[in-house]
Amino acid sequence: MLNRKGICIIIVMNIDHISFGIKDFKKSLVFYSRALSPLGLKILNSSDDWAIIGKTKCDLWFGFVPGEVPKSMHVAFVAESHEQVREFYKAAIDAGATDNGKPGFCPEYGEDYYAAFVIDLNGHNIEAVCRKGSKKSDAAGLRDKI
Repeated sequence: MLNRKGICIIIVMNIDHISFGIKDFKKSLVFYSRALSPLGLKILNSSDDWAIIGKTKCDLWFGFVPGEVPKSMHVAFVAESHEQVREFYKAAIDAGATDNGKPGFCPEYGEDYYAAFVIDLNGHNIEAVCRKGSKKSDAAGLRDKI
């Protein structure tokens, strides 16, 4: 969210689920199934033009939106370990995402902020983040070489 001066303001809160539109439902279903699997997320329910993804409840809903897809958005999923972040990144890239930040520490967001970023098939910035450990305790350094 941008304030009037163009400064990004991040609001952290508990969210029940996120929903957004996509261009190609079938391709997006395959992409999210593969990319989010390392984080323990799976398709819980779907139809011909929408799907619900989560562990046990809806964490993400997406569906076909006739016409133009809304502007891109950023969704960050919780990872339980640095390994899950790396697995998410590899699975997402293998499923057709574009690199937007290789796995590694992001000191600009916090000492323990270990994340990877990809652009999905619809232009959305999708992230997996683990807030455990620190670059001081991780031999991988600031950015992994993948």
